Amino acid sequence: MAVKTTAAGKMDKRTKEYKELKQRLVKARAAKAKPSAPKKQSTLKKTKSGKVDKRTKEGKAICARMAKARKAQGSLLNRIKRLFR
Repeated sequence: MAVKTTAAGKMDKRTKEYKELKQRLVKARAAKAKPSAPKKQSTLKKTKSGKVDKRTKEGKAICARMAKARKAQGSLLNRIKRLFR
């Protein structure tokens, strides 16, 4: 969909494409302004400093995933991949 432009380089407001574009923008702005469903509260418990509490079940799961990611980062296969980037 090529939008026609004026001599100044701006979009031609008389075209069908421009009018459709404006209608989509109006709908998008209305949808953005409308309040969405309430967001689900996180069940992660945090310490006083704001970090995730590692003593909880969720905190231990996070630590396990991070340890797995750190271990994979240092693997031989990933080292070879980094060599050839």
